[in-house]
Amino acid sequence: MRRLATILLVVLGITGCGREPSKPASTAAGVIRVGYFPNLTHAQALAGLARGDFANALGPSVKIESTVFNAGPSVIEAIFAKRIDLAYVGPNPAINGYVQSQGKALRIVAGAMSGGAALVVRSDAGIAAPEQLDGKRIASPQLGNTQDVALRSFIAKQGLKPRENGGTVQIIPTPNAQIIDLVKTGQLDGAWVPEPYVSRLVVEAGCRVLVDERDLWPNGDFVTAHIIVSTEYLEAHPDIVRAWINAHVMVTQWLRENPDEAKRVVNAEIGKLTGKPLSDEVLNAAWSRMRPTWNPLEASLVECANAAYNAGFLRAKPDLTGIYDLTLLHDNPVGSQQD
Repeated sequence: MRRLATILLVVLGITGCGREPSKPASTAAGVIRVGYFPNLTHAQALAGLARGDFANALGPSVKIESTVFNAGPSVIEAIFAKRIDLAYVGPNPAINGYVQSQGKALRIVAGAMSGGAALVVRSDAGIAAPEQLDGKRIASPQLGNTQDVALRSFIAKQGLKPRENGGTVQIIPTPNAQIIDLVKTGQLDGAWVPEPYVSRLVVEAGCRVLVDERDLWPNGDFVTAHIIVSTEYLEAHPDIVRAWINAHVMVTQWLRENPDEAKRVVNAEIGKLTGKPLSDEVLNAAWSRMRPTWNPLEASLVECANAAYNAGFLRAKPDLTGIYDLTLLHDNPVGSQQD
């Protein structure tokens, strides 16, 4: 009877999206606690949870408990505190969590998004070239976050330094939602932000893109978001993580192959979570700057780590050996492809 019940659960749970259905995780009753942001760069989490793709892949024996975050460091704190098991997060928080825990706390198991970040400036701020950032007030979403590090690395290559380091560029860490109003009122000259805030600043505040970060990377690819898993959870429940990754790959394919429907689903979720969906103009512009992927883009992560070290956010040059565990991703026939 016990074997029969297991067989029935597996058969009944085989549903999913994409080209082939995903089999539910063959696991005892359990829970996976998932963290993500209400951002376009976390499109797989938004769409996959809304459509039920992850629930179908995991099956009825696994409960999904999701938590919405607004900042990467908060995700890492939750991983450390064992409040979440899996999360969509940017590269620098993952690096910091790995380094702070001496390589014990987490592993990157798949990529999620490439692109979708830029340096945007006010049209009347007198910034027509990067060297004209001298003396300007530029925001980043949070001290030490992915865009903050990218901004500091970029100005260093222009021969400039932040004001706190004896330079002339005033870098002002500011929550994304506040940046738009501060730019509109002239209190900020620009910002290095992720989507959809790049497009919102262009559409709503009359800004222009000075630097599209894709132009700074080979083939325009760099990691904006990927999936991390608590090392403890990964070791205890590889079957659940495998099912999640398989669904993630299929949702990524669906996002690419059905962009109009994908934008509608993702934007509806953003509206539910934030109280306001994006305008069509913002949504379309932002979507055009991003590429959903399962490729972890390891080389760009190494560059992010070196930039964080050069900016003074890491005490020693980081050794990221072991930060990736891509075994389950590469077991997937599609996920094994370099995308």
